Amino acid sequence: MRRIARRAIRPPLRVRITLAATVSIGVILMTLSLFVYGRLHAELVRALDSGLRARAAAIAGALGQADSGRPASGQSDPLSRVMADGPDTRLASTAEIVTPDGRVLAHSGGVIPAPAPALLSRLRRPVFIQVPSHGRTADLRLYAVPVNEGRPLVVVVASTMTDLSQTLANLRLLLLLGDPAALGLACVVAWLMTGAALRPIERMRREAAAISVTDAAIRLPVPNTHDEVARLGDTLNSLLDRLRTARDHERRLLDDASHELRTPLSALKAELDLALSRQRSAAELQLALQSASEETNRLSRLAQDLLVLSRARDGGIALHRVPTQLDDLLERACARHQPRAAEAGYRIDCRAPAVEIRADPMRLTQAVDNLLDNAVRYSGGGGIIGVRAEATAATVTVEITNPGPGFPAQLVDRAFEPFVSGGHRGVPGAGLGLAIVQAVARAHGGQATARNFPGGAGVTITLACGHEPTAVIDRARATNP
Repeated sequence: MRRIARRAIRPPLRVRITLAATVSIGVILMTLSLFVYGRLHAELVRALDSGLRARAAAIAGALGQADSGRPASGQSDPLSRVMADGPDTRLASTAEIVTPDGRVLAHSGGVIPAPAPALLSRLRRPVFIQVPSHGRTADLRLYAVPVNEGRPLVVVVASTMTDLSQTLANLRLLLLLGDPAALGLACVVAWLMTGAALRPIERMRREAAAISVTDAAIRLPVPNTHDEVARLGDTLNSLLDRLRTARDHERRLLDDASHELRTPLSALKAELDLALSRQRSAAELQLALQSASEETNRLSRLAQDLLVLSRARDGGIALHRVPTQLDDLLERACARHQPRAAEAGYRIDCRAPAVEIRADPMRLTQAVDNLLDNAVRYSGGGGIIGVRAEATAATVTVEITNPGPGFPAQLVDRAFEPFVSGGHRGVPGAGLGLAIVQAVARAHGGQATARNFPGGAGVTITLACGHEPTAVIDRARATNP
C-alpha cells in the first residue's frame, strides 16, 4: 500500500524533467561562477604582485647605485633620493627602506604598517604580506625584499587592494543577480521544451484513451519528426493493427466454431426428438442412439480440435519429446487408414527411413492422421496416396500426396487457417485438421506447406527433430531393391 501511495503522489513527468534540468543547470552555474570568481581573483592578485615586484626591484637596483654614507653639505639623503627618483614610481604608491630592527630609513607615499621586527630580522628571501584593513577602505598588500648594500636593509613596497576588492565586489553582485535570473530563464525554457516534447505523447494518450472496441480504423497521431516519439507512435499503431487483426481473427474463429457446432447439435437434437416423437421399436431406438453417438463423437472431436488450437495460440502446444521410430509411426498410421482408403478405391504407399527421432509421438500421430484423413476424403477417381519421409541430421520432412482436384486456387495460401478449407468441393468437414497440423509442426520448430500439382495435391510438414545420419537405414530400399 505504501508503494502504491508513493506512486500516486509522484509529480508529473514534465515537472520532474523541469526540476532535474533546473537543478543540473543550477549546479553548473554555481560551479562556473565559483571558477570565474576564483580565476579573476587569482589574476588580479597576480597582476598586483607583479607590480609590487617591479617597484621593489627598481628601488633595490637604485639603492645599489647610491652612496651609503652621509651626504655632503647641501645634498639630500641618498636613500631619500632613491625613493624620490626611483624608476616606475607609478607602480606602487607606498614604499619604505627599513632596517631589520624595524627603523624606517626612507619612505615614499603614505605610512606603511611596518612588519614585525622579528619577521624582518629572520627575512632571507622576498615575501608577500597581506595586512587587514583595520578601518581602512581595503587591505594592503606588502612585498618585502631583503638587500645588503654595505648593511642589511629591507625594501618594503605596498599597494592598496581597493581596486581589486571593488572589481570582485562588482563581480559578486553580477553573479548574485545574474545566476538566479539565468536559472529562472533556464527553468522556463526547460518547462516549455518539455511540454513541447511531451505534447505529441499526450495527444497519443488522449487518442488511445478514446479508442473503443468498435473503432477498428482509428490510428494514433504520429508527428512528422522522425524521432523517438514518432517511432513510439509507429510502434503503437503497429501494435493496434496486430490487436485488430487478432480480434478479427478471434471473431471469425468464434463465428465459424459456432456455425460448426450448430450443425451436429441440430442433428443430435433432431435424432432425439424423432426418437421421442412416438413409440419406437428396439431396433429403431438403437439406430437413433447410434446416430446420436456419431454426432456426439463429431462434437467431441470438434471440441478437442478447438482446445488444441486454443493452446497453440496461447503459447504453443506442450510437447513430450521422446525417442520415436519414424517408420513405425508412419506405417501404423497408414495401416489405420488403409481400410477406408480401400473402400474408396485407393492404396496408401508408405516409404520412410528407419530412423529414430526425438518428437512427441502423440502429437505427430495426430498430425499424420489428419493429413491421411483429408487425403482419403478429398481424393477422387482412385489411385495411390503417397506417404514419403526424409531425415537429415537436423530435420525430418514428411509429405503426403493424394490424387484429385487439389486445393481451390483461392485457398492454397490459407489452407492452414481454421475453418477455411472445410467443406470445399462439397465434402463436409470442420476445416480444423490442417490448422492442427500447422500447430504441431510449429511446436516441433518446423512448418507445414500445401501445394497443388497436376492431378493432385500435397502437404509437407518439416520438423526440427533430426537424428544422427549414421542411423539411417532405408527400409523401403532394403525390401524393394
